[in-house]
Amino acid sequence: MSTHEKIDYVEFPAKDIAVVKKFFTEVFGWKFVDFGPEYCAFNNAGLNGGFYKSDLVSTTEKGSTLIVFYSKTLEATQEKIEMSGGSIIKAIFSFPGGRRFHFCDPNGNEYAVWSDVD
Repeated sequence: MSTHEKIDYVEFPAKDIAVVKKFFTEVFGWKFVDFGPEYCAFNNAGLNGGFYKSDLVSTTEKGSTLIVFYSKTLEATQEKIEMSGGSIIKAIFSFPGGRRFHFCDPNGNEYAVWSDVD
């Protein structure tokens, strides 16, 4: 498949780069490469990207795009998120095709996790 004109990279704000690296390493197994104190790139996430130093946060309430993870074990993923410092902002709910919940990372950025497994 050609990568021409396809989404290739995504970037997120982060108030604390070290905290966000620890969180995503613990929960999702991401790998990071630092590019100075105000930027880090990540891989092993399905799509490569990075975090840049910022006091802003990305939430759907503010009109942001929502990044949605897939999990075969929704409750287990939720538990890892909570144990690693994330917060659940929308409890697990059903929708046509599966179930999902929304969470914020320790910096306040919103994401969701969905599963088609009951």
